[in-house]
Amino acid sequence: MKIGQLAKALNCTVETIRFYEKQGLLSPPQRTSGNFRQYNEDHLQRLSFICHCRSLDLSLSEIKTLIALEHYPEQRSEEMNKLLDHHIKEIAKRIHELAHLRMKLIELREKSTATDEDPMKLLLQHSGVRFVRW
Repeated sequence: MKIGQLAKALNCTVETIRFYEKQGLLSPPQRTSGNFRQYNEDHLQRLSFICHCRSLDLSLSEIKTLIALEHYPEQRSEEMNKLLDHHIKEIAKRIHELAHLRMKLIELREKSTATDEDPMKLLLQHSGVRFVRW
């Protein structure tokens, strides 16, 4: 199949496929006599795997690690679990940071409403920038 067909089959873009090729996540496809990329079932399966990993918010580095484990079945389970545990911890950290950010925004909103002060002025007070009206 051509690159456009592959992209359509997996609901991604042609640019994404080319990017993954450049990153070494997808093997280079054969070329037709007209120099078109010709993808096969292996490419479809690998790209499907990559897209699924990205939907789980795994980084390209983490995906490369998982792909490398294909050649080491005896280490696959342990290494995959380590990677997933690390990813789970990072997500928990981001959730905590987002919850903290949410609380700060709620406080700012409440302060703005309670004091009837200009929200921009309140924001800029904490940034160290002086607010000047035009």
